[in-house]
Amino acid sequence: MRWLLFLTRLAFICNLFFLLAVSLQLSRWFQNQDAEALVIIIGYFMAALVNPVANICVLFLFLQNRIKLAAVPRWLLFSNGVFLILQIIYLINLNGTQHP
Repeated sequence: MRWLLFLTRLAFICNLFFLLAVSLQLSRWFQNQDAEALVIIIGYFMAALVNPVANICVLFLFLQNRIKLAAVPRWLLFSNGVFLILQIIYLINLNGTQHP
């Protein structure tokens, strides 16, 4: 189950970049434009791809066999789930607002 541990860790790192990307959208506190673009790409696009895949794999293995999930720490599973909910809320809020 090393692949699941790797996938959940990658999802967690992408989720941290998601928080950075949202904070960059609220205020431009970062001066390096190249690094800012990297944070935005990892935060918005990779997190939107990797986090749902990781959570679907965890849910599938949870329903199939709980023993296999013992390799992944519970706090990592919980935090990725919370980040998925936050990303869904963010996308709904982003699509629900009217921009002129």
